[in-house]
Amino acid sequence: MVAKTFGGAVHGVDARTIMIEVSVGQGTRFFMSGLPDNAVKESQHRVESALKAASFFMPRNKTVVNLAPADIRKEGSAYDLPIALCVLKASGQITTDRLGEYIIMGEVALDGKLRPIKGVLPIAIQARKEKFKGFILPADNAREAAIVNDLDILPVNTIREAVDLLEGKIFIEPVRIDTREMFATKLNHYDTDFKDVQGQENIKRALEIAAAGGHNVIMIGPPGAGKTMLAKRLPTILPPLTLNEALETTKIHSVAGKLGRDAALMTTRPFRSPHHTISDVALVGGGGNPQPGEISLSNNGVLFLDELPEFKRTVLEVMRQPMEERRVTISRAKVSIDYPANFMLVASMNPCPCGYFNHPEKECVCGPGIVHRYLSKISGPLLDRIDLHVEVVPVSFDEMTANRKTENSEQIRERVVRARAIQANRFKEQQSIYCNAMMPSNMVKEVCAVGDAGKALLKTAMERLGLSARAYDRILKVSRTVADLAASEDITVEHLAEAIQYRSLDRDGWAG
Repeated sequence: MVAKTFGGAVHGVDARTIMIEVSVGQGTRFFMSGLPDNAVKESQHRVESALKAASFFMPRNKTVVNLAPADIRKEGSAYDLPIALCVLKASGQITTDRLGEYIIMGEVALDGKLRPIKGVLPIAIQARKEKFKGFILPADNAREAAIVNDLDILPVNTIREAVDLLEGKIFIEPVRIDTREMFATKLNHYDTDFKDVQGQENIKRALEIAAAGGHNVIMIGPPGAGKTMLAKRLPTILPPLTLNEALETTKIHSVAGKLGRDAALMTTRPFRSPHHTISDVALVGGGGNPQPGEISLSNNGVLFLDELPEFKRTVLEVMRQPMEERRVTISRAKVSIDYPANFMLVASMNPCPCGYFNHPEKECVCGPGIVHRYLSKISGPLLDRIDLHVEVVPVSFDEMTANRKTENSEQIRERVVRARAIQANRFKEQQSIYCNAMMPSNMVKEVCAVGDAGKALLKTAMERLGLSARAYDRILKVSRTVADLAASEDITVEHLAEAIQYRSLDRDGWAG
């Protein structure tokens, strides 16, 4: 007898439907086909123990499990539940005819309970697309899958509960979430706020410009000046996530298994801060079983690299292409996967190994050439891709203890949203561009036109700072953002001057 049901395999951030077939006939061995990995092959032992715990038995006849299509590699333990249910059906222990109506996924424990799995959201989206009646899955994953409307999400806690549901012995109320209402009520709920930051008005201004134009930024300053504190607050002034961005971000975190138990739709922009010992594969994604890396987990949000020169050179260099293309392609011999990587890069660093080069009060103890060698750990091409270079100086005691009321994140965000609205209107004919930082070079001359006085200022800056052509484009893009924040149609000399001052690392004073 042959039993069939359906599951899903995640490919990148999307899913494909997998048919699980089980045949029980004459013989004594257990076979599995369909390109399973080791975790799938080991399901035989988990399923056998779980069935025994649920008062069923594993047939001693010849049992063949096939996962189709057979040319797609099946990975992970999520096929345990559909395999177990098909074994019961094929061996005549249950009589339900409803197995083919549902997508069924879940890892089984040895006592018959179900454990949560990764990648539920893309599988649920695919199930709705293919018009399945519902999705039977572990209860811990139910809220995540319920983001998808028009699909019955049926949470079960044990194999016995799944059997009783399919045989009609119990009724389980489908989990439903009003996605739009939940999205609206939880939008922009951050634990941090710019109102907590005393002083540092010039850094706040730089971060506001970065948020308004989607620009990458690096902060250079001594230890304890507040670089990390300011970076953590950047997501709070970015424009609110749209529903489509929230779904895309949630899908990536679902595939990576980062959502956590009982998680649902992500409503705040991600902030990822990997340690400087991270490998290049962990940063951009990949591995034997390809997974999204930190640059994809920070999609639609902020990737913060603290102590940038401490990162391995190879790790930093592999970011260059994704920063330009806003996606990363993981290519292997048999598979090629695209992950989105539309992130804002925020980096911080000390100006030298001791941390006090250019400090207003403390003296740098680094020897001759040490500062230059330290800064040269970051390649020129990478620095060229960072639009704003900002010097962070320590906050004085008077500023720290002042009772002056500072702007909160919501007030800054309102200005950022207005500037982004100007850019959205400007790029309405361009599908893949929605902020100034994404402009290709061929658009910069047209969109960022400057007058004669501005050209003279740029010429002087280019000659004195020795800027590259890419840095020239960056200055024009930043000046366009400054003009947008001022609601100005034209880029003035003042806007250009402000943009030029955010190229600190190009100045002779930083070259050692």
